[in-house]
Amino acid sequence: MSFTLVEKVSHLKKGPIAIRPYFNNQNSNMGLEKYGLTLFEGVSHEEQLACLENNGVKRYLTGLNEFAPEIKKIADPEEREAKIKEIRTIVSELEKELAANVVSPEDPDFWNKIKLLRPDNDEFWNKITIRCGNDPVFLEPEKDAYDLIKLYAINAGGFSIVAKSYDDAKLKMNKNARFYLDKYEETASTKTEVKKLRNKALAELQKLYDKNTNKLFYVAKVVDIASAQYKKSTPNDIIYDIMDNFINGESTERNPIRAAQTFLDAANADMETLKLKAIVKDATYYKFIVAKTDGIIYTRDTNTMLGRNQAEIVEFFKNPLNEDVLVQISKKVEKYWNM
Repeated sequence: MSFTLVEKVSHLKKGPIAIRPYFNNQNSNMGLEKYGLTLFEGVSHEEQLACLENNGVKRYLTGLNEFAPEIKKIADPEEREAKIKEIRTIVSELEKELAANVVSPEDPDFWNKIKLLRPDNDEFWNKITIRCGNDPVFLEPEKDAYDLIKLYAINAGGFSIVAKSYDDAKLKMNKNARFYLDKYEETASTKTEVKKLRNKALAELQKLYDKNTNKLFYVAKVVDIASAQYKKSTPNDIIYDIMDNFINGESTERNPIRAAQTFLDAANADMETLKLKAIVKDATYYKFIVAKTDGIIYTRDTNTMLGRNQAEIVEFFKNPLNEDVLVQISKKVEKYWNM
């Protein structure tokens, strides 16, 4: 069995295709995350193709229905026509293979002549299921008609347990997804982007450790929620170790992408801004500045209005006219830094 049409559909030819278990070892999953498992050994999930029912008519989420809302919503007429042509080409080939029914994609009565893959053929579509476990399920859409059907159905959101990509699973766009469709090149690209961002942040950390430990001190205070733990006497090796964990998503920020980007943003900031942000954070922690019911932050002792948030307070402190207030707050904060 060979589907020559697959050669013409570029998004199907990107290397090995598989349904793989998705797990996040930073999220609790009955302890299974410690072993890189999504399910207990020997357990599998099976799901029937989803459908929507309206006025007694079922519409299965097949990805092979040119009348589906997602097709009608394609704004570009040429893009919509190309998608319809792709659907008809696939359906025509599947109909010939599975039902010995030859219908040209160009036939004006195309859908009236389709027997098996009609969108309303409940008897056929309700038998399409996915079974997944801890081992990957490899799909060969160029050889197996049902693998081709499953591939289109997954991309259409037809199975709640299978995200249509690693990105979707990672971003939790489908909260029920325990598995994801791995189109090798796409998944590798996504994972590589994360690694490149993390490695860039780690390289910046090493640079600060080697050449600018004073800035590293302020960066740590800015990115870490527990900023008050850092003193001028805190060994640089300890700060390095904590920041290394932070960048890898093993600290107060669990998302490795956000963690690495947060570190890079701080490391690329100028020293004045970094120091002022650190002062504001610790002044808040020690309650030298406090928010009141009007939503404005004030100095505790002199009741000087500073701003509504950290960004506004930093700008307030940058203003030379407010130097006296900055000096007063800085002295109080830095007293704790030098302990």
